Amino acid sequence: MQQKYPMTVQGHAALEAELKNLKSVERPYIINAISVAREHGDLSENAEYHAAKEKQGFIEGRVQELESKLSLAQVIDTSKMSGDTVKFGAVVKIVNEDTDEESTYQIVGEDEASVKDGKVSITSPIARAMISKEVGDTFEVIAPGGSKGYEILEVSYK
Repeated sequence: MQQKYPMTVQGHAALEAELKNLKSVERPYIINAISVAREHGDLSENAEYHAAKEKQGFIEGRVQELESKLSLAQVIDTSKMSGDTVKFGAVVKIVNEDTDEESTYQIVGEDEASVKDGKVSITSPIARAMISKEVGDTFEVIAPGGSKGYEILEVSYK
């Protein structure tokens, strides 16, 4: 059985938008760039042609990857979820037990993760440590700088 890719509704829409852009904008542009570069003569020494072909390979690879992920997507509507237990899609407010520094993260799919936006992948060590915990529970994350302890302050879904 093939692996399902959990993702939020927003993450699914972002991947669909990227796929649409690659197919309707990037692919036609690069095909045109290859055609123009071919007109410049000897292909063995044509840097524009080789660069365009390399970019075409990247685009086609990304299109295949996105189509595969979208076909295996398990879209989870987090706005219909509730409770105090940490699950996929939860927005979790935690506090570092050593520094008292508070952080808020949403647990999302791998392609949606962005630490600067406060979104961590379901496969990340911190997300895996939080899953199934509740408000008031503590957990430990083994980080490169050593083990860190956290307490869950809030769990919400949006």
